[in-house]
Amino acid sequence: MTRISDLPPAWDERTQLTTFLDYARDTARAKCAGVSAENARKALLPGSPLMTMSGLINHLRWVEYYWFQVVFLGEEDRGPWTEEDPDREMRVAVDFPLEQLLDEYAEQSARYRDLVAGNDLDSRAERAGGDGRHVDLRWILLHLTEETARHNGHLDILREMLDGTTGD
Repeated sequence: MTRISDLPPAWDERTQLTTFLDYARDTARAKCAGVSAENARKALLPGSPLMTMSGLINHLRWVEYYWFQVVFLGEEDRGPWTEEDPDREMRVAVDFPLEQLLDEYAEQSARYRDLVAGNDLDSRAERAGGDGRHVDLRWILLHLTEETARHNGHLDILREMLDGTTGD
């Protein structure tokens, strides 16, 4: 699998931010390369029964959906979660092949690249966050990079526990 670089092709702020998010996304996909369908559904941490490779990829997909479509664009929230089951995107992920989840994540990432390219980094989200403030697109990109990088650490641990694979 050819990996993308974390070095941006240009040094402007937008290119640096989007390059780091794309690199983190690519890392998540790389962590899943060659994982069997059975292993993708295994929850190995007794205290985290929803933490599977499939669950983490589906979570990353839906987190981006939430921040870009629901918060930034102000669209109706059609995510899989409910008040009764706020982590449902992780729970239902085991019902789908990992390759399908990865494909959906990649397709969605491409749409969000276009969304980001068409908006100013200072553009404010249509919806306010929990504290009543409207974040800007720059903050969303930074937040998603942090979220994806954090979950890449989880994917790293799961992959090593599953089959001993380590690496970037």
